[in-house]
Amino acid sequence: MNLCDFAPEYIRAIQPYQPGKPISELAREMRLDENSIIKLASNENPLGTSPLALEAMIHELHDISRYPDGSGYELKQALSKLYDVGSEQIVLGNGSNDVLDLAARVFLKPGATAIYSQHAFAVYPLVTQSIGAKGISVPARDYGHDLPAMLDAVTPETRMVFIASPNNPTGTLSDSDDLLRFMERVSRDVLVVLDEAYYEYLPTANKSDSISWLKQFPNLVITRTFSKIYGLAGVRVGFGLAHPEVANLMNRVRQPFNVSSIGLIGALAALDDLEFVQRSYALNRAGMLQLSEGFRKLGVEYIPSYGNFISFEVKGDAGNTTKINQSLLKQGVIVRPLGIYEMPHHLRVTIGLEHENQKFLQALKNALGEIA
Repeated sequence: MNLCDFAPEYIRAIQPYQPGKPISELAREMRLDENSIIKLASNENPLGTSPLALEAMIHELHDISRYPDGSGYELKQALSKLYDVGSEQIVLGNGSNDVLDLAARVFLKPGATAIYSQHAFAVYPLVTQSIGAKGISVPARDYGHDLPAMLDAVTPETRMVFIASPNNPTGTLSDSDDLLRFMERVSRDVLVVLDEAYYEYLPTANKSDSISWLKQFPNLVITRTFSKIYGLAGVRVGFGLAHPEVANLMNRVRQPFNVSSIGLIGALAALDDLEFVQRSYALNRAGMLQLSEGFRKLGVEYIPSYGNFISFEVKGDAGNTTKINQSLLKQGVIVRPLGIYEMPHHLRVTIGLEHENQKFLQALKNALGEIA
């Protein structure tokens, strides 16, 4: 018998997460100049990194021979002050993906179930399956979460529910009142993970006061990240906010140095760079309008989005979606196919700089012409 046959079947059945295609890989495949390629596939901040964070991280390079602060004391203190929570309620992660995994490791086991929406973030079923638990995908409603149906799917075996708001890859947003109603109705012995990775891109009127709910619901975990609007995707820093007892359990299984010293200092400085966050938000709003208008002019249907990306539909059979994607790649534009999200007729494009958005729209027009 092969050694790998001794690994649990549920591990061997996992389909690895597929990240967006790197610029260097496309350059090799298509023999393109890397400088001519734009990557709009991974929802990264087109403005780059917060200047304050970049300066702090460069300075920290002089001390990387030492281990980072395993407790993340200074970053926790800053987050505690910013969100008015106790430092004992904070769990730091190697990106918010890590926090999702920590929650699953604590509360799931073989025989338990976790609930998530169809078309939701691919990491939810991945972390569920990695524990040997059963994932229940609830059909989406207009590409968004059907919260009443998700509530109805809860059984005595259910230990976790994942909710993304805004949701990746559809960009849909769950109404704040609907979320609160869900929390009031779901059993207290079911952990609800509210993934708010794109929270900072929301207009004020659309933001829920989710952090205040932590005082009322000990079964709520809120996850956020520094990868998106703060521009720190490469150094991997995320965090979770939870009831102290829940956070304590998650911190018990957390790797001792899961966030690097570079990440800790960068995230701490990024919190102070309000000007960068405001510029990033304004650029995203303008880019969202630019792409939405561009889609309408091209006659392309899209899903209205509250994130920093838009998913759009390619008419015809699924083969057309592949053809459009390949044409875009040949023109030096990387977007994200959504077949793994049960959306074989959709592609997702990240909001870029104005000239990047324009290049994408022109490339898309060219690609559509090729299959007309």
